[in-house]
Amino acid sequence: MKTPKRIEPLVDSGLVDEVISRLMSGKEADVYVVRCGDEIRCAKVYKEASKRGFKQAVLYQEGRKVRNSRRARAMEKGSKFGRKQQEETWQNAEVEALFRLADAGVRVPQPYDCLDGVLLMELVTDADGEVAPRLADVTMSAEQALDDYAQVMRYVVLMLTAGLVHGDLSEFNVLVDEYGPVIIDLPQAVDAAGNNNAKFMLERDVNNMTAYYGQYAPELLTTKYGKEIWALYEDGKLDADTELTGLFEESTQAADVDAVLEDIKYAMQEEMERQERMREAEETD
Repeated sequence: MKTPKRIEPLVDSGLVDEVISRLMSGKEADVYVVRCGDEIRCAKVYKEASKRGFKQAVLYQEGRKVRNSRRARAMEKGSKFGRKQQEETWQNAEVEALFRLADAGVRVPQPYDCLDGVLLMELVTDADGEVAPRLADVTMSAEQALDDYAQVMRYVVLMLTAGLVHGDLSEFNVLVDEYGPVIIDLPQAVDAAGNNNAKFMLERDVNNMTAYYGQYAPELLTTKYGKEIWALYEDGKLDADTELTGLFEESTQAADVDAVLEDIKYAMQEEMERQERMREAEETD
């Protein structure tokens, strides 16, 4: 197929030899299957902020550190240079997260390079060498659901011990190959210690996974892994070897009603966006 304009710099630099096909088109990026020498990889082309459908990005960026003080000031002021730096920070966040999570033991696609808003990374495939399906497109037995869910919860723990919360984890951001789940789509990954929304986002990530796998293993629907994981994290008792139970005893202290209402409002908005993503995914299938 004709080389998309955004991928041309990778062809000119010798990183990509041929664009084979478009794999998918999403709200935040277009993904292409490309040939790099003898290897088949994928190129994720990030959309510009004005064209990106990922809402409330500022909530995800809270707590991210920018080492260069000039860049940080420009980003705060919202100048043209600052907006450009903001975009680079958003794109580079996924590269950094992929390397950090791979080191922590989370199964993620291997990143190779990021140039001019294009991330070149591993193409995850199934046992037959075909593109691995999304979890949303997979059916499974109750036994398989329990096994894969346990693996995803382990990845959530490993992400958190590495200081990150996925922030948008769902059946649409997990691939399934012959070895099990692979976590993808991480430009919005949240700094667990520096973002005030991290707790809510982690619990939402876990709840999304629980609801999906719970279709096949209903016993999962009564578990409270999200609350358990965050409580252990806050108490400094969470590490890579922590054994989870799925049990959690709610506090009897009076609730902050305003905060609860705000969480409900935010959750409703996120669910509307989630439903929209599902409709768009069905339309592209």
